[in-house]
Amino acid sequence: MIVALAIAGAASARVLFGANGASPAHASEVCIASQYGVGDGYHGRRTASGRIFDTYASDPYTIARPSRNDLGRRFRITNLKTGASIEAVSTDLGPFIAGRCVDLGRAGADALGIGGLGFVRVERLD
Repeated sequence: MIVALAIAGAASARVLFGANGASPAHASEVCIASQYGVGDGYHGRRTASGRIFDTYASDPYTIARPSRNDLGRRFRITNLKTGASIEAVSTDLGPFIAGRCVDLGRAGADALGIGGLGFVRVERLD
């Protein structure tokens, strides 16, 4: 799967599917994740949810997702290379680069072993 995504290119790397016929509310997505909040000016700023962004937060981990409908929702992010996973809350909007479906705070990226970009599965938990 990872090889196919890499060959397909970042712009078309998003794959949506429902687990066992689940509704879209519990669908999974495979895509490229990126990290934000260190050296880019976002740490300490107010997010789209109104919270102050703490890139080092781990209880809960924080992420950014492209849709306002995801704000406040919980997600499981799994690194497809290592199998490591975290549960996180969407507090902000992003990423704004084609092919990416989630921006991770520094703590979440570190917990997943992602030092910049990585292939992940994103599962909505609620």
